[in-house]
Amino acid sequence: MAVLQPVRGTYDLLPEAMRAHRHVVDTAAGVTLCYGFEEVATPVFEFTEVFSRTLGDTSDVVTKEMYSFETQGGDHITLRPENTAGVARAFITNGLAQHAPVKCFYAGPMFRYEKPQKGRQRQFHQIGVELIGAAQPQADVEVIAAGVAVLKSLGIYEETTLELNTLGDPASRTAYRDALVAYFSAHKDKLSEDSLMRLEKNPLRILDSKDPSDRELVKDAPVFGDFLNEESKAFFKAVKDGLDSLGIAYELNPRLVRGLDYYNHTCFEFTTQALGAQGTVMAGGRYDGLIEQMGGQPTPGVGWAAGIERLAMLANDTPEAVRPMVIIPLGDAAEIRALTLAEEIRAEGYRVEMAYGGNMKKRMKHANKIDAGIAIIMGDDELAKGVAMVKDLDSGEQEEVPLEQLVGGITAWELAEMYGEDGLPSDPQD
Repeated sequence: MAVLQPVRGTYDLLPEAMRAHRHVVDTAAGVTLCYGFEEVATPVFEFTEVFSRTLGDTSDVVTKEMYSFETQGGDHITLRPENTAGVARAFITNGLAQHAPVKCFYAGPMFRYEKPQKGRQRQFHQIGVELIGAAQPQADVEVIAAGVAVLKSLGIYEETTLELNTLGDPASRTAYRDALVAYFSAHKDKLSEDSLMRLEKNPLRILDSKDPSDRELVKDAPVFGDFLNEESKAFFKAVKDGLDSLGIAYELNPRLVRGLDYYNHTCFEFTTQALGAQGTVMAGGRYDGLIEQMGGQPTPGVGWAAGIERLAMLANDTPEAVRPMVIIPLGDAAEIRALTLAEEIRAEGYRVEMAYGGNMKKRMKHANKIDAGIAIIMGDDELAKGVAMVKDLDSGEQEEVPLEQLVGGITAWELAEMYGEDGLPSDPQD
């Protein structure tokens, strides 16, 4: 019988990877809460229309990458490929407009049927923030600043570059779109098949093409900045001035775009050279047309999303595993007392493992295998005397400690302070 394997593009988060994953999520949740972003969770699957309407019928995500299926009841359902649409849907269906501006933080799995690559599997995980209901450029600055703060807290900000561009307002976007159509239409014979399909419906997406022929054409394509009206220029200037006032460095990238019509004004990406070709760490922008496109009232919004796997790969301060204490009971009576002792120490917030079975050598081997720092050894003789042997597994030093001091007069917290995280002090009386 063949050994069962995970589905291609999925993987297991084992303890070490899970610690790195959790470190990213907990750090980001704590940092963004300082900016007022409270955590929400939307369903992992939505009606397919939530994504097909918002991501566009011509996008690769909708046409090639979504995990969609029909339920037994005939509903068309899709596993979420991203979470901005889900948060926007939640904003509408829960009547959150009355509480605007609304600030949301999220973390969770996303799903895209694409070629697995470094830092991006078919099931991958993202963190993100959405600020819905604020039209001012200062909201864009605040969202970017929150992203900077997360990257700094993870210790990876210095490895990234903030790339910044503007998509202007709808009038500017329409003028730019017309110019792109005219330019690329004159070079139809050199466009890839995908770009030919995008030419009439979504020409901005041609600027994102990875096809070598398309990329050559893009080099000479019109630049968005040449089509901005005064209102759009003023908005972008306010964003840049805000970033300058916070000392947040950025590079202008006139080719940085978002292909969907509900995006406008600010778009940005934090990129890095540390992950090879997969250089985008965090990406976001303003999407003032999204809520209306989903059936809600016209409502501005801005946000960003970041891949947890990529952040975890870059983070340099992932916490180590917490070293446990291990209790080694020897004898029937000691095993019963060890159970209550372990619970009393765990109640103080410490990790305690039990070493059952086998002789003393095997139990100590188990303690070393799990990298325990302290062993509390209890035999029937020790129990009769009301003591336990506390051993530093790094230095080998040990000391008899009265049980009432372990579980009564000295709490587990004081025990850890007395013996340290890794073992006993040089002088047990200190």
